[in-house]
Amino acid sequence: MRLPSPGLGWEPAASLAFSASERELALALATAVVPPGRILPGADAATLERLESFLLSLGRGIPAGYRMLLRGLDTAARVRTGLHFANLPLGRRVDLLDALSRIEATRLAVRALAAPIKIAHFERSEIYEALGCRYQVPSPPREQPRWLEQVTKAADLPRGETLECDVVVVGTGAGGAPLAYELARRGHAVLLLEEGEYHRREDFTGRPVEMLRKLYRDGGATFALGNTAILVPVGRGVGGTTLINNATCFRAPEDALAKWRDISGISELSPEQLAPFYEAVEARLEVAPSAPEVLGPTAKLIAKGCDALGFSHYPLARNAPGCDGQGLCCFGCPSGAKKSTDVSYVPAALSSGAMLVTGLRVAKVRIEGGRAAGVEAKGPNGTVTVAAKAVVLAAGALGTPQLLLSQGIANGSGQVGRNLSIHPATAAFGIFDEVVRPFDTVPQGYAIGEFHHEGLLYEGASLPLQMAAAMMPGHGPAYTALLERAQHTLAFGFLVKDGSHGSVHLTSSGGLALRYHLQDEDLAKLHRGLGLLARVYLAAGAREVLMPVAGWEHLGSVEEVVRFEHAMLSARDVELSAYHPLGTCRMGIDPRQSVIGPNNECHEVPGLFIADGSTLPGSPGVNPQMTIMAMSLRAAGFVERNLE
Repeated sequence: MRLPSPGLGWEPAASLAFSASERELALALATAVVPPGRILPGADAATLERLESFLLSLGRGIPAGYRMLLRGLDTAARVRTGLHFANLPLGRRVDLLDALSRIEATRLAVRALAAPIKIAHFERSEIYEALGCRYQVPSPPREQPRWLEQVTKAADLPRGETLECDVVVVGTGAGGAPLAYELARRGHAVLLLEEGEYHRREDFTGRPVEMLRKLYRDGGATFALGNTAILVPVGRGVGGTTLINNATCFRAPEDALAKWRDISGISELSPEQLAPFYEAVEARLEVAPSAPEVLGPTAKLIAKGCDALGFSHYPLARNAPGCDGQGLCCFGCPSGAKKSTDVSYVPAALSSGAMLVTGLRVAKVRIEGGRAAGVEAKGPNGTVTVAAKAVVLAAGALGTPQLLLSQGIANGSGQVGRNLSIHPATAAFGIFDEVVRPFDTVPQGYAIGEFHHEGLLYEGASLPLQMAAAMMPGHGPAYTALLERAQHTLAFGFLVKDGSHGSVHLTSSGGLALRYHLQDEDLAKLHRGLGLLARVYLAAGAREVLMPVAGWEHLGSVEEVVRFEHAMLSARDVELSAYHPLGTCRMGIDPRQSVIGPNNECHEVPGLFIADGSTLPGSPGVNPQMTIMAMSLRAAGFVERNLE
């Protein structure tokens, strides 16, 4: 069984539905992954229907890749047993999955097959009710503030429309929205363009699968591939990835800024010089530590374990005043408490006179007389032309290099798409005797500070039930029994400040392929981080720790943790994700080593500016949204000078 490249880079399939034989195979797999338990129903035909619907919603060839994996599983069954997988009894199916999970070459394929089944199966109200979880959030009344009059859907623009402005800003996330607000506030005609739609609070149902389809690019199925597969989900819609992040707010550490100054040669990147921009962002977003009443048992247990071991710990600062701890930050904040840019900087920009068009995909930067003069974008009614005095690309560390590479501009240095850092991350679960209720708390509200100097940043990592189910290891009766104790689990994770680097490339169809090789040094950080986290759980009273590591899924004592800490691991042994793609159009003094200069203007294309995470010269080792926003406000002054 061979794992195809998931996520970005897959080609669409001619047929997306399961055939009759594939349905039989998929159902046999689903019933082996989640058989019935003491209180929970097992996978059935309804699970299969949800699975097909979920895969179809992802698009971009994901269903075709899943079908390929299914066929590979059947081949493995016939080679090993002489029988088709669907003809094996349940016990032998579970045993085969166990065996394939222990083989490095097939481990990722088993994960890729099982995770969508787990998500689909636990997308059932009766399961939520059986486990005492809230299934859906009530929808608030639909609001129509006056600034929404500044928003136009691309479908409502006439064919062949031409728009004019002072500044066109491509992207509405942490990079584009603050800059757009600042320039609009100063009286400039600003046009924001967004490929996704404007999803409002009343659209956030709390159902993860529905929100994955609405708020995530490719349904969240973006992967960086190299010596392992790392999930890198990014947002799509007004607000960008701020729409789906956990609201965690850090300033870039002083040592990171010092390294950036060395890499870029830009002396202005100091804590003192960036402080006014950070202060403005913190005030706009009402950044403050998480309130004790919404941190829940997670914080208390982590604090207990840390105190026992002598580790420092603290509540994280977040841009979510009034948070009520519904645990849905990554799926659209239903209370409107999270100050993502869709509810902070974008409305402020529109109230200051900016205009926003949604549903437009920018395909080209218009260049006249050697200068950027606007953009061309594709919408439902064809091409929309925008004439502007300055162009600001803020489509993120994936979207911005894609646009530049597809057009072949601003890349004389060869650095567009290179220097990708992602903050590889992982998480583990602690299983406790007491009820923890992990689904009714701030997902990422608490931190362990002891090891940040080592490049390990520990932060909460709870998710809604069905997403937590996808993360939990295993299959078969033991897995179902584990999920029946879901209310007794606590999730916590960490990211590493990566020295590894990757790159962004175009596929033959114009899509993106992310390449990333996890270096041994970063793997060692992940290994150490998981061992420390297991120790914290056990010191807090956990009866067992569920690890995201092949062969070490269950640790029940400090002695087992010690053995784990001395084990040999490969990159493919650890389940990884990453949430902070950065650096693919980095800034610098030297045009041979960077894409933009100290003023955020492209070295080779006057009037073309970049203001997003792609410009950061290195990995900050902390959640970057605050830094991207502060750098965006800084860039606004440079763009304004270009208009004079």
